[in-house]
Amino acid sequence: MANINVDSEKNRTYEAIVIGSGISGGWAAKELCEKGVKTLLLERGRDVKHIKDYPTTNLYPWEFEHRNEMPYAVKKEAPIVNRCYAFHEDAAHFFVKDKEHPYVQEKPFDWIRGYQVGGKSLLWARQTQRWSDFDFEGPARDGFAVDWPIRYADLKPWYDHVERFAGIAGDKDGLPELPDGEFLPGYPLNIVEKYFKEHVEGNFPGRKLISARCAHLSEPKQIHLDQGRVKCQNRTLCQRGCPFGGYFSSNASTIPWAAKTGNLTLRPHSVVHSILYDETKGKAVGVRVIDNETKEEMDFYAKVIFLNAAAINSNLILLNSKSQRFPNGLGNDSGTLGKYFAFHNYSARIYAEYEGFLDYTTDGRSPAGGGYIPRFRNLHKQEMDFLRGYAAGFGAYRMQNADESGMGKELKDSILNPIYGNWAVGSHMMGETIPKESSYLTLDSTLKDAWGIPQLKVSVDYDDNDKKMVKDYLDVMEEMFTKAGFQNIRRDDAYQAPGLDIHEMGGVRMGLDPKTSMLNKWHQLHACPNVFVTDGACMTSTSTQNPSLTYMAFAARAVDHAIQEIKKGNL
Repeated sequence: MANINVDSEKNRTYEAIVIGSGISGGWAAKELCEKGVKTLLLERGRDVKHIKDYPTTNLYPWEFEHRNEMPYAVKKEAPIVNRCYAFHEDAAHFFVKDKEHPYVQEKPFDWIRGYQVGGKSLLWARQTQRWSDFDFEGPARDGFAVDWPIRYADLKPWYDHVERFAGIAGDKDGLPELPDGEFLPGYPLNIVEKYFKEHVEGNFPGRKLISARCAHLSEPKQIHLDQGRVKCQNRTLCQRGCPFGGYFSSNASTIPWAAKTGNLTLRPHSVVHSILYDETKGKAVGVRVIDNETKEEMDFYAKVIFLNAAAINSNLILLNSKSQRFPNGLGNDSGTLGKYFAFHNYSARIYAEYEGFLDYTTDGRSPAGGGYIPRFRNLHKQEMDFLRGYAAGFGAYRMQNADESGMGKELKDSILNPIYGNWAVGSHMMGETIPKESSYLTLDSTLKDAWGIPQLKVSVDYDDNDKKMVKDYLDVMEEMFTKAGFQNIRRDDAYQAPGLDIHEMGGVRMGLDPKTSMLNKWHQLHACPNVFVTDGACMTSTSTQNPSLTYMAFAARAVDHAIQEIKKGNL
């Protein structure tokens, strides 16, 4: 019997375990497997294989039972995910069912989740911007949050590395606040977006409007063809899963690449309960998993563990990883685990119309989504009555109207030949929120989920800094819209709950001092160095950029360090 147990443990032992198969977990697995490390990739949801498991990807509008609209009964059953922009009939199968995955909201918080192999990399908006030293130095300049232990120079070669492999379309803009990258050709702005760019840059020094940078293969290179991916077809049906691999996802890129090394074991339906800590060895030795289908509990073992379950779940797993050494969660000597949680403020938008360029229409579809206005507030000095700043998206399209009052051939002809109206223009903000000790995640003391794991409790809200930032954004954009001659300007503060931005960050923050942070500059837990956290949980501050590209670079950099430490015998 003892031999059977030994063999069983041996069969569940790997050199590395990666928890989570989304954007950062996929990268960690790819880098480990490429370097010859036998890696177990754990995913709590079902398997989703590239192309094979995209059931709606090539459906025409009339092939959807409800013309891609969600029935009222379904919306009622999904009050949280229903608020997400991508929750429609063509992609609903990539979202969790709210009732099956409860959590406690001390304050309103919309937790948007995709539990399957690939995670939310199948659903993300694919916007990619690098951080600069303006972002990494923010906390040190104003004293809110602890100092980042790294700077742009530490991450630049890893941004280069992941951009070349993932495929990022963008222009060389020469902006110190938004460093250029290893780009494929960018997507051009349309006529009204170009017009607004000229007015912004000509009338408001220090403000720029650029073509949005995105993870799409505008002109694939050999490395992308080697992945089995081809040129983006500009279908803008990305949330269905792309059969061409035209945009970056774990499913189309990093996971298949890892698999072909022969070093990857992918295990879906694996809900991680906790990370196992050995008091005698003084390090983590494995991961406890509950099978999603059978509810069987089992342990897997490895010398190195990468935690990439997405920010909130990574916090949950560490909080639930308790031992005599760590009674308040793995590595939580500082008492900061779950605290200083933050997000991006997407609550404000502004819309208008433009009567010019009526001899133009929008030409095709742009997966980049239009333009991007990098942060310009509080860059070189503290100039506003709020901390940090915001970025903004901007887009324009020609409105179409069709008379739908007729019947038969008359109605058909009217719908097929719409009348073009004015241009519609719009912008949304992406504001940086300040991590605070009062913004926290913790475990509920009584409520459990279907796997017997404590439910997560979320207590996060906007503050006065956010309100001041929203007002400034709306004032600034209204002024720029007016200067450009836009009409019928409409300001909108949606007062949406935090979380709908889907940019959750923090709780396991990096820092120089183990007394005030959880992770060192290599993403290792200060108190348990063979556990690495390289998803959004590691973020010390949020800045204004879409964060996924930074997570990719973090994961690749951390794996490289882990391999060096293994060779030295330190892990």
